[in-house]
Amino acid sequence: MELSKLLTERRNPNSMNLDEMTTETILRTINEEDKKVAFAVEEILDSIAVAVEHIYKALSAGGRLFYVGAGTSGRLGVMDTSECPPTFMVPGEMVQTIMAGGEGAFFHAAEGAEDDEKQGRIDLEVHAITADDVVLGITASGRTPYPIGALKYAREAGAYTVSLSSNPQSEISKYADCPLEVIVGPEVLTGSTRMKAATSHKLVLNMISTSVMVKLGKVYENLMVDVHASNYKLRERAKRTVMEVTDCTYEDAENALLASEYRVKPAIIMIKLGVSYEQAKRAIDQSNGYVREAIRLLTTN
Repeated sequence: MELSKLLTERRNPNSMNLDEMTTETILRTINEEDKKVAFAVEEILDSIAVAVEHIYKALSAGGRLFYVGAGTSGRLGVMDTSECPPTFMVPGEMVQTIMAGGEGAFFHAAEGAEDDEKQGRIDLEVHAITADDVVLGITASGRTPYPIGALKYAREAGAYTVSLSSNPQSEISKYADCPLEVIVGPEVLTGSTRMKAATSHKLVLNMISTSVMVKLGKVYENLMVDVHASNYKLRERAKRTVMEVTDCTYEDAENALLASEYRVKPAIIMIKLGVSYEQAKRAIDQSNGYVREAIRLLTTN
């Protein structure tokens, strides 16, 4: 497919005189276009929900989620997956990003790497993909060879595949069990898909990872209860979380967290129900990590 025919490569009629605009007008033009992004995401919420359900089931069964992308797409994947271990206390291998050009490409552009379909396949093969895994290919144009190669291999391996692009009837959609096409239209700066397309993709990736983690029991109410309290900020957040849920004092929250090795879930249950750490931990284990279910178990037994 010729790049010039892609919607993401077309000129935006609202910014034809971009180089003549005042600073304020440039900003307003960008802002007006950015307002369209959330509505474009809204159009595919049903499809995102399908992806979330499949990813949730895969991770629940011990599978893994891989994002695959090049350039900006790969960087978006890295930003999302790198936050999962500290935010939800999941192992690093559960949610990973495979980026064209390797880890160094996050900081230094390796734009030529995106054209190598074979390398996309090779880089994913290293991880021994199985039918238990999910592979999500990210490409604004929808025709980037690197993630397409990865999705082709993933399908051969029996993995569930998802694609994320910003053009209708994208090439990569052909290789996805669940194609996600967020149609944000031409960019203010022609072809610069780091703008609206990337913004929409960040929203979708955040939605997917957050929704999956909620369904995995990593959230109670709207609070992070599996946060890895590895520094001062996160330890203080853990205390605030316990205080919010139980209405206890700062000191009580701190004591409970110290007794539970700074694990928020048992600390909440210990204070809320007046049980020991061992009792709280046992209930959490029996409920597969879901706080509400653990509380129910302890209050009905």
